[in-house]
Amino acid sequence: MDSVTLVLFLLGLGLLLVGAELLVRGSATLAERVGIPPLVVGLTVVAFGTSSPEFAVTIQSAMEGRADLALGNVVGSNVFNVLFILGISGLVAPLVVSRQLVRVEVPVMIAVSALVWVLALDGVLARWEGFLLVAGLAAYLVFQIRGARNEPGVPSVADAKKASIPVQFVLIVVGLGMLVLGSRWLVNGAVEVATRLGVSELVIGLTVVAAGTSLPEVATSVLASLRGQRDIAVGNVVGSNVFNLLGVLGVAGALSTGIVIPAAALSFDLPVMTVVALACLPIFFTGMVITRWEAGIFLGYYVAYSTYLILRAAEHDALDEFGAILLWFVVPLTLLTLGTVTWRKRRGPVPGAG
Repeated sequence: MDSVTLVLFLLGLGLLLVGAELLVRGSATLAERVGIPPLVVGLTVVAFGTSSPEFAVTIQSAMEGRADLALGNVVGSNVFNVLFILGISGLVAPLVVSRQLVRVEVPVMIAVSALVWVLALDGVLARWEGFLLVAGLAAYLVFQIRGARNEPGVPSVADAKKASIPVQFVLIVVGLGMLVLGSRWLVNGAVEVATRLGVSELVIGLTVVAAGTSLPEVATSVLASLRGQRDIAVGNVVGSNVFNLLGVLGVAGALSTGIVIPAAALSFDLPVMTVVALACLPIFFTGMVITRWEAGIFLGYYVAYSTYLILRAAEHDALDEFGAILLWFVVPLTLLTLGTVTWRKRRGPVPGAG
């Protein structure tokens, strides 16, 4: 990595931190002034805005015929969002989970993840399937907007006009701009290193690019957690995953002649993405809070997933043994532990969310 790339890399990190702070502050204040629930803001404005790097990278990759990078970016970002971001945010402070997330938003994320997996089973995401995903995004947005209007306590239009709404919009736009530019510089540096190492585009998309384009979600969710805006912290992850699949992958498929699905993604990465989404439900059920030990499980799984990808890229002899350990020991033990905790929580009184 040359000196210019290194400087841009560090500047990108700084832009991410400042941009995330502006975005969280502007969106949270906007929600308070207008009367929109913070969860809805996190699921839409913040989530879609912080997914803009994934959108830019995936669209460009799909248009250039680099399907491995396009798909790997989306799938890897979704796995990263749940396992790494919720893990880090939950370690910073236990995350209170709203009932709407458990009853509506997480099931939507699971359903959309499974839908993409099913659509990819024939080895290609056709153009009409891309349009289908975009239509699903439109329906999701309509649902969110109508739900926000039905929330009690929303101020009148006259009250909203008195609020400093333009200032909050400026903060959001400036914050998003910093996030996008910062992510681009970070990703460019990381991809340069990965390319020199001779790693495939699918692995680059699943790891380096996915983590790089998800850094806005990392900064936004962690800062939201520190500021006490925990609905935004969790809603940002769930909303970003839904937008990545319906919006980013949908638009990429609709604008291209079809995205070819790599065999490795079909047999491993897409199932993992779906299982990771499904794993949110039992954890969210345990008292409507993501505790620190549950966040630690998420982080541990991300380390294991990344290790598997590295071993697969290197065609290492330990790949089969490592995969067997994950499949037959770690996953069943974790599921048994979560199932036991969930059963005990549902039998006894639900503890407070504080």
